Amino acid sequence: MEKLIGREKELQDLEKCMQSPRSEFVIVYGRRRVGKTFLVRSFFKDDYAFHYVGAHKKTKKKQLENFGKVLQRYSGTKKRPAFSNWSDAFDALEMYLDSRTDLQKKVVFIDEMPWIDNKQSDFVDALEYFWNSWVTNRDDIVLVACGSATSWMMDKLVENRGGLRGRITHRIYLHPFSLYECKEYLNYHGFDWDEYQILQNYMVLGGVPYYLSLLNPKLSLPQNIDSLFFNRGGLLREEFDELYNALFTKAEKYIEVVELLSKHKEGLERKEIEAHTRISGGTLTKILKNLERCDFILGYNQLNNKRKGAIYRLVDLYTIFYYKFIAGNLSEDEDYWMHNFQTRAVEVWEGQTFELVCLLHLRQIKHALGISGTATETSAWRYRGTDGTKGAQVDLVIKRIDKITHLCEMKFSETPYQITKEYEQKLRERMRIFCEQTGISKGVVHTFVTPVGVKRGTHYGIVHNEVTAKDLFQP
Repeated sequence: MEKLIGREKELQDLEKCMQSPRSEFVIVYGRRRVGKTFLVRSFFKDDYAFHYVGAHKKTKKKQLENFGKVLQRYSGTKKRPAFSNWSDAFDALEMYLDSRTDLQKKVVFIDEMPWIDNKQSDFVDALEYFWNSWVTNRDDIVLVACGSATSWMMDKLVENRGGLRGRITHRIYLHPFSLYECKEYLNYHGFDWDEYQILQNYMVLGGVPYYLSLLNPKLSLPQNIDSLFFNRGGLLREEFDELYNALFTKAEKYIEVVELLSKHKEGLERKEIEAHTRISGGTLTKILKNLERCDFILGYNQLNNKRKGAIYRLVDLYTIFYYKFIAGNLSEDEDYWMHNFQTRAVEVWEGQTFELVCLLHLRQIKHALGISGTATETSAWRYRGTDGTKGAQVDLVIKRIDKITHLCEMKFSETPYQITKEYEQKLRERMRIFCEQTGISKGVVHTFVTPVGVKRGTHYGIVHNEVTAKDLFQP
């Protein structure tokens, strides 16, 4: 089996489950393609007492039929069991597990669990009874539930208000790879790309392991992007609809929200999303919550406004790339990226996307600033201006408990970023407005985050701190 990159903490959690003196109920969840099944397979080396995978959009009858086939294979019985409901299926699973004489814990791995549960199903009730009436009376079972539909995993298992309430013993949420993990993955698979190229690749694919697995080390980065997105039959060209429809019921409403956010790189408040989409109330709350659970959007507070006015930004880099360059692109040029990657449109997209990469690596930025152990408040700040006064905004403010406030400037450039006289004046004016409107008059500093640093020169004096790509690539 291929080497597992990263996931050290998750592997430690699984090891704790195997060594604990009780039975364990573990859920492994996260967005589609993030490597949940691969993590479980790598740790257990496919050595299970029972392993069943739910089928997408299949009836209860078909799911039960598949369950019977798997149980026959594991138990070695000549006659395939037939079940009319999930209670009978779990009863049969109990009998089979009880007959095993394993010296270590018996691992029951149910993958794509959300796909099993449909409107006609009694699956969750049967699972609840199986756990409460049988597994909890034993100390030799590790039940691993896995699924991409994060909203289902949270609603039906973690936040269950019935018999499964409080029964989950370990929650393992898989985020996409960081830049450090992407570099480790690509190096392991024979890519000789430097950190700048890996950063460019990250801005297209994010840290989704499956997407990275599709890259070809024999091709350049532009050739890989053409192969995956712009060639006929490109494996990621049609990924968008499959991605959202596999994760969410009524996916069209989720798509409406992410499409809106893709047009507003600075993000929108909830009331602004409501005004544009006409989606409101509990429906919008659920959509925003589920999108955030799956790492598609990021909700963060505005400075000094914790109770309301949160800003939601689309941070799924694949989705952003799709809306910018794939959706509505009528070009039949199979070398589209090779022909366009140095255009102004791509340059603008890179600048906007680099800001998001920085937001996804706040821990590394704080470490580079030497404030990892300092209490901080991370937020955005907006001032819309009034009659006769200018508006201003800062996409990332790091306010420290020691009275230092970082106004972060995130600029993407292949060479050291050069500050012009006009830009220095703009930053000083913005700082003046910030101090005036927030009441923070001391300890406000400009912090630049760039791939290769800021060029020394006449206007460099406005820079108080620098963070570079080398810092973002730290573990």
